[in-house]
Amino acid sequence: MSNEQPGYGTGVRRQASKPLDWLVGGGEMGKLIRSMDWSKTPLGPIESWSQSLRTTVSLCLASNFPIALAWGPKHVQIYNDGYWPICGEKHPASMGQDFTECWAAPWPVIGEAFAHALAGETSFLENQRMFLDRNGYLEETFFTFSFSPIRDDTGVTGLFHPVTETTSRMLSERRTRALRDLSARAGKAQTTEEAFMLAAQTLSEYRLDLPFVLLYLFDNRAAVARLIASTGLPPGKAAGATVVDLGAPEDSAWPLAEVARNSREQLVDDLEARFGQLSCGEYPESVKQALALPITPPGCERPVGVLVAVSVHDWH
Repeated sequence: MSNEQPGYGTGVRRQASKPLDWLVGGGEMGKLIRSMDWSKTPLGPIESWSQSLRTTVSLCLASNFPIALAWGPKHVQIYNDGYWPICGEKHPASMGQDFTECWAAPWPVIGEAFAHALAGETSFLENQRMFLDRNGYLEETFFTFSFSPIRDDTGVTGLFHPVTETTSRMLSERRTRALRDLSARAGKAQTTEEAFMLAAQTLSEYRLDLPFVLLYLFDNRAAVARLIASTGLPPGKAAGATVVDLGAPEDSAWPLAEVARNSREQLVDDLEARFGQLSCGEYPESVKQALALPITPPGCERPVGVLVAVSVHDWH
């Protein structure tokens, strides 16, 4: 009687003792894999895994580079310690999950590359932007990665997926461009109002970083603030009042008077209480926080206005 055990790909003989001798080390993910009941997944009991799967998992766990595998017709996901942070709050449920379900949010971006790899063609994407829901909210991210087919005698049996996140670098480069463009355009203004309008025009091109911006200008007595320019905020929203009496209570408005008095930035972290649901840009979640910044040109002792803005990467 044969002592081969079924598994996806080639068969593998059950070892006489210690059937998990091949699965040693691997850090925290190695421990997790050894502790899981894989019989509840499409891969079946870990003792029955094919030799090709065992070898690939061992290579994955031994690497310090972030790597994930998608194995079998159900694309069961297995990954190493380097890949773990990429999963965010999806971990540990993401271990053993269908790769296509785990990463459903960015599938419009990565689905074609995944399909090409399943067909036997390696796909490589560099600094690819995608929106992930890995931490309970939608966030803009950037990754350089590839999908490579893993073959055995039955054909493509899985995908090898090394990946590196480049979000910080890409956002830093984009924000540097925003500051450069802002300085170049606003520097051409002849009046404060024109500078505000040119600033809003520039920042409107960077809505993935600043979903909305409001630029208020104080009158000569700092008694009234007028909205000179704005971006991203739908018309008619209470948050975008066109004229603000700086002597009125600020419980339900921006703290413009406080910024004018103190000449210091003010974090506003109760936006829903002040303005209700406030969504904008690519993100469906209501904005939670904003920053009111004094605008004090060179040579002025007091602010001439306030910039109110929300950065999605900061509010999350």
